[in-house]
Amino acid sequence: MRSWSSSSLRFSSKRGQRPDMRENGNRLNRLLEQYLFLLTPVSLILGFLLSGQMHTWVDAIPWLFAYLTFVMASGCSLKQIRDALRMPGAMLLTFGLTHVLAPVIAYGIGSWIFGAESPYVIGFVLFAVIPLGVSSVIWVSLSQGHVPFTLAMIVIDTALSPFVIPLALETLFGASVELDHAGMLADLLKIVVAPTLIGVAVNELSRGRFKAWSAPVCGPTSKVALCTVIMINAAAIAPYVVELKRDMVVVVPLVVLLVILCYLIGFAGSVWLRRPELMIAITFSSGMRNISLGLVLALTYFNPLTAVPVVLAILIQQPFATLNHTFMKAFMRTNLYKKITGIPPGEQVRY
Repeated sequence: MRSWSSSSLRFSSKRGQRPDMRENGNRLNRLLEQYLFLLTPVSLILGFLLSGQMHTWVDAIPWLFAYLTFVMASGCSLKQIRDALRMPGAMLLTFGLTHVLAPVIAYGIGSWIFGAESPYVIGFVLFAVIPLGVSSVIWVSLSQGHVPFTLAMIVIDTALSPFVIPLALETLFGASVELDHAGMLADLLKIVVAPTLIGVAVNELSRGRFKAWSAPVCGPTSKVALCTVIMINAAAIAPYVVELKRDMVVVVPLVVLLVILCYLIGFAGSVWLRRPELMIAITFSSGMRNISLGLVLALTYFNPLTAVPVVLAILIQQPFATLNHTFMKAFMRTNLYKKITGIPPGEQVRY
């Protein structure tokens, strides 16, 4: 029987094209990450255009999403989670901003415009209460923020989502929304919690090597899975969006406003920490959410109109991440940055 030691996983230049294949896979993954802000809206548009063909693929969504969650979690170690838990102030602040303040703001804005029982309002709140977005890690890294903290927070937040999401919806909407608690809990355990635990376990068992070893394949395929989930969900709600064009005049600006506010509360709420690397991490975490999970929940447990604000957020979330990245770089060159953090303007963030 062949022995699979860690050395057998190393690829040398004497083994055919494998090194080239690995490098090509890594290069493709970097390319997809670089243009993810374009790929997500393009996937949304393709989903609308191919609605007749793709709406039958809905049953594949849980499996695609579980794969996405596994790939994300496989890059997080127990040490990173422990390190995040050693920063309880930053961790609780992130939870408070994203799962208390943001949903309340979303509920207030939506109720004021549409009335508390509108499915659009549920969609606004659902966007605000879903877990932190995996793609925020990319932007935190580009902005020199605290990447391990961000990744650990995403894993912890994702694992807690079966309890956080139903609690927030029940608190804000009460009996006005019929919520299948048992069904939602079971689905979240299956497509979120289980893949998260398996991913972290694989990371630990491989002593952190699995992520790098699997990156040439898991990296690009996870991006393809994300785009496919967006396309299928867009295809599923396309008929409803077409019928309600007049509502889009109001819904689109409100979604833009909500995304902006999520970034702003993340930035304003984290300033008191006086740690720029955590300010960056919390700002991006607050502004970017796991849209694909929001779509799954919206189409599974609510009126299809609930998914409309969540879908529109796909078009807005990534472009505003680009703007936030620019803002952060500019802010770090100001005297206000020095006054808050004590670090000279323009100095590289270290942690």
